[in-house]
Amino acid sequence: MSKHGLVIACAVATLAGCAGKMENPTDYYTYRDEPLVKQVEEGMTVQEVKTIGGPPSSSTRRKVKSGTCNNYILTKDGHKQAYHVSFDSSGRVEETGFMTCEQRETADREKAEGSGGGGGY
Repeated sequence: MSKHGLVIACAVATLAGCAGKMENPTDYYTYRDEPLVKQVEEGMTVQEVKTIGGPPSSSTRRKVKSGTCNNYILTKDGHKQAYHVSFDSSGRVEETGFMTCEQRETADREKAEGSGGGGGY
């Protein structure tokens, strides 16, 4: 594939992914071996996550969905990247991703407003 074709393919893939997660695939590739990214799974408890990733840089109450959200900062080769772990009302991991809790909250609010509260992927 030519360099131009690769750029177009990446752009299309990125735009297609906007409907799901607002994340850069490069972030996953760069940080995929970090314990929080590699080991934290849906359903884990807050304590299990803290055992893997240590204390978060901040923690907030979720507003769109009930529960809490922990912000972490991943660092590799001097580059810092936000990463969040969201917990449901029972304290279990519901979502993770390369955005802050505030960005996750905005995405959840937009999804709730745009979907009329129903539907799935």
